[in-house]
Amino acid sequence: MAFTRATGKHRGPSRLSRKRAGASVAAIATTGVIGSLASPALAAEAGGPTPAEDTGLTQAVAADSLAEQIGAQADAQQQEAALTAAREKAEAEAKLRAELRVKAARDAAERAAREAERKRLATYTLPVAGSHVSTAYRAGSALWSSGSHTGVDFHAASGTKVVAVGMGTVVEAGWGGAYGNNVVIRMHDGTYTQYGHLSSISVSAGQQVTPGQQIGLAGSTGNSTGPHLHFEARTGQDYGSDIDPIAYLRSHGVRV
Repeated sequence: MAFTRATGKHRGPSRLSRKRAGASVAAIATTGVIGSLASPALAAEAGGPTPAEDTGLTQAVAADSLAEQIGAQADAQQQEAALTAAREKAEAEAKLRAELRVKAARDAAERAAREAERKRLATYTLPVAGSHVSTAYRAGSALWSSGSHTGVDFHAASGTKVVAVGMGTVVEAGWGGAYGNNVVIRMHDGTYTQYGHLSSISVSAGQQVTPGQQIGLAGSTGNSTGPHLHFEARTGQDYGSDIDPIAYLRSHGVRV
């Protein structure tokens, strides 16, 4: 008796059928993947738009450009800072040079002033400006107790200004007996000068005087026969230490 395989919905698929079915599914799946991968190319071939591919190149180019801009700004700032520093340095140096010039000029002016003052204080002058000697040194006469003139007389009207012949310190200012109102000055070189017969005195003992400074007015006080200035030069303060007053003045550059 021959047997036949049952057919119908209740018959299970054969091994060969199952293998073919699996192959079909695999083919379909493979076809789908290939189709999916090939779709952009197919779209390009068909003339459609190609989608942009994000590879990171655009971001890299943008970053490089930004870095270049930042670098350029930094270079510009450095150059500006260098120029500013150079300008400030040049201005500071110019200011310093100007200050040094001003200081040098001021120092030179001060030195010149000090030198001029030193020379002025070292100079000597006539006790009565524009006057002349009316009675010479050592002139003999009974008018003087010593028998001779211990100084010189300068012609001067009463009230004529009398000045110190040089720089010194007043050691006597007041009544001097036969000398009348008199002033005695210790000069800066250690010598002494005396001014007699004054009508008035304008300095006091201990006072510093400079060349040409007024010390009084000419007159005729004391043992005097008329207005004039009696002038003496001495090696010491006391009477009897007199020296030639004309030679004394000439030795200090005074034209008499």
